[in-house]
Amino acid sequence: MQREQALSVLQDHTDWDVIVIGGGATGLGVALEAVARGYSTLLLEQSDFAKSTSSKSTKLVHGGVRYLAQGNVALVREASVERGLLYQNAPHLVRNQAFIIPVYNWIDRLKYTIGLKLYDWIAGRLSLGSSVFISRQETLERLPGIKAQGLIGGVLYHDGQFDDSRLAVNLAQTIYDKGGYAINYIAVKGLLKKEGKVAGVIAVDAESGSSFPLNAKAVVNATGVFVDNILHMDNPNAGKSICVSQGVHLVLDKSFYPADNALMIPKTSDGRVLFAVPWHNKVVVGTTDTQVETVTLEPVALEEEIKFILNTAGQYLSREPQRKDVLSVFAGLRPLAAPQEGSSKTKEISRSHKIMVTPSNLFTIIGGKWTTYRKMGEDMLASIEKTLGWNTTHTHTPHLAIHGYAVNKDWEDPFYFYGSDAAKIRMQMNDNPITWISESLHIHEVQVRWAVQYEMARTLEDVLSRRTRALLLDAKESLRIAKPVAEIMAKAMNKDEAWVNKQVEDYAAIAKNYLLN
Repeated sequence: MQREQALSVLQDHTDWDVIVIGGGATGLGVALEAVARGYSTLLLEQSDFAKSTSSKSTKLVHGGVRYLAQGNVALVREASVERGLLYQNAPHLVRNQAFIIPVYNWIDRLKYTIGLKLYDWIAGRLSLGSSVFISRQETLERLPGIKAQGLIGGVLYHDGQFDDSRLAVNLAQTIYDKGGYAINYIAVKGLLKKEGKVAGVIAVDAESGSSFPLNAKAVVNATGVFVDNILHMDNPNAGKSICVSQGVHLVLDKSFYPADNALMIPKTSDGRVLFAVPWHNKVVVGTTDTQVETVTLEPVALEEEIKFILNTAGQYLSREPQRKDVLSVFAGLRPLAAPQEGSSKTKEISRSHKIMVTPSNLFTIIGGKWTTYRKMGEDMLASIEKTLGWNTTHTHTPHLAIHGYAVNKDWEDPFYFYGSDAAKIRMQMNDNPITWISESLHIHEVQVRWAVQYEMARTLEDVLSRRTRALLLDAKESLRIAKPVAEIMAKAMNKDEAWVNKQVEDYAAIAKNYLLN
């Protein structure tokens, strides 16, 4: 997966079966589905893979307990099946995570026990484990740090936990493994049309400024919160197709919640679910659901969202976290299908995905979530084949191993998320016994070079935010190592000192929004 080689392909190969715009979870899922079915496939991403929403999730592969509470059984069934498939297809990234709901009254015990038994039943043979009520003593043992006053027990259930941007990188690599192409920092600036139908795109390389007119039999708009930008290229008078919700997460030291089990708070003051999830030896606490009007690649957490999470977590943890304890705060935007009627509250809008086809045959997909990325791709290819009259093909992705596939049970290994590539990285480390760049975050010089050479990392932020998770795990530490990482990248990319200084400056401007002063 090398960008220079991929760019040369764009110059020689101007005709494609499917071009996908957008390199987040949805776009990667569509592109992988297309190439697995045998179509010549190209994915274009304006920034980096999973730069926006798809790297800012709660790190869960889940059926959706909250959707069950809303009565959306179909979505829970779909998500539960996809959760099981992803657990099988990417075992190096997706783990079976036990969750516990602390119970403080008998009515909640009955409600959550019955509800989660239904959750198990819906998942069927792809369930990750049976839910069960556990005693007060066992709850306290499994949830060290939880408030004990009034506790009568807990309900234990199972869902999946994963690393979102690492899955995005692996999906892009899988696209290459299957003969397709995915390229970052290529923006679509216009659509090509022939006889009133979309027939391709005008793509511009953000690094060189080079323009590529590319023909395609089908163009898919999978740009998440930016879908309306592409729809307006097709029709300047197109209406609004999505509303945008912001979700914020705080990252704390594991000492605030030294448990292997995740905590699920079933109903917060704003009617949402709040999670405390162990992740890379830290704990991620969130999320919020705030409707926003401004769409940006780098959304910023609002003060009221930060206070809400700290206050809610403090009601359940015996040691109440303060602002000074937050290692990182990150915000992501959810592209939700705009409601046609009923409530406009974002937490009540279905997370189901929706496919739209314009009169000019621009294919757009909105909504959805990480867990159902594969099913979104399958549904999109079915829509393309039906709309364009192509021969019907069948999906090959339900049991397609994702790049890096490895049955890995050692989650304490700091390189577990590389899966089958971990051995190659360790081999390079043995050849270059250099000290760690960051011992606390387990980041080594070899990982930086690997990200540049094999994972299409182009900027300092690509490496520190998404190839490693330094920015999200400890923003202050990531700033400390920014310059040495940029210098390693510069050497691998043949860049000069001016490039290093600019990268560090740009990164500092982004990282400041992940810090709480």
